[in-house]
Amino acid sequence: MPAKIIDGKKIAEKILEKAKKDVKALKEKGTTPKLVVIQVGDDPASSIYVQKKRDKCLELGMASEIKKFGEKITYTEFLFEIEKLNKDDSVHGILIQLPLPEHLSHKQVFETIDVCKDVDGLHPANHGKNLLGKECFRPATPIGIMKILHETGVKLEGKNAVVIGRSNIVGKPIAIMLLNAGCTVTICHSKTTNLKEHTLKADILISAAGKPKLVKESMVKKGAIVIDVGTTKMKNGKLCGDVDFEKVRKKASWITPVPGGVGPMTIASVVENTVKACREITNA
Repeated sequence: MPAKIIDGKKIAEKILEKAKKDVKALKEKGTTPKLVVIQVGDDPASSIYVQKKRDKCLELGMASEIKKFGEKITYTEFLFEIEKLNKDDSVHGILIQLPLPEHLSHKQVFETIDVCKDVDGLHPANHGKNLLGKECFRPATPIGIMKILHETGVKLEGKNAVVIGRSNIVGKPIAIMLLNAGCTVTICHSKTTNLKEHTLKADILISAAGKPKLVKESMVKKGAIVIDVGTTKMKNGKLCGDVDFEKVRKKASWITPVPGGVGPMTIASVVENTVKACREITNA
């Protein structure tokens, strides 16, 4: 029996509907949640992502702004711009669209963001609290993945989970969140030998490698839950995930499509985090 397809859009809609009510309640108290997305350069894919985030915020009655800077902005100038947003009381969420130019790709960039406005959960303090299982802002995509897993109704405790990818945005934080949920977690990456040996043991398989159709049917355990985080734009303009969807769905119990799976959940999680930040900053 083919896997059940997890509709990320439908789950995201429920999250956004609640967020819309929360925004309305905050506005009635005189506060409008505001998200500022920072983009450096004119990467077409990044431009689409930041616009989607802004549009969704405005649709829900929030305030949102995109701050674009040229690739030649200096490191000092960039940190100064972040500090200005930290001090702006009308701004409740700050998100830096990745990737950044190499000269700005330092951990100190994320350390500069006010931890209370770090709605993408990339400040070291938020990473540390996530590690300890404490309340914090967690990266948006991992939050979305955990909510997707919750929607399946499958008990996570005791399950073998394999994560492909070790980024600070997805791989590492989702591995920690799964570990905190009681899973036995294996992290695989570009230096892993015999990837298939690991993936075949997975009750939950999450791929965030960014390599089209990396995960083949032969690499998946029958009945596994497969979450595809990868989004690669192909020459024909279509998005392709890390998973060979049509073949893998024959063996999996649940699977996310690309697009329409994890993507909508990421945006919903950013919105949710921004509303939460607004509430905490203003004590509303």
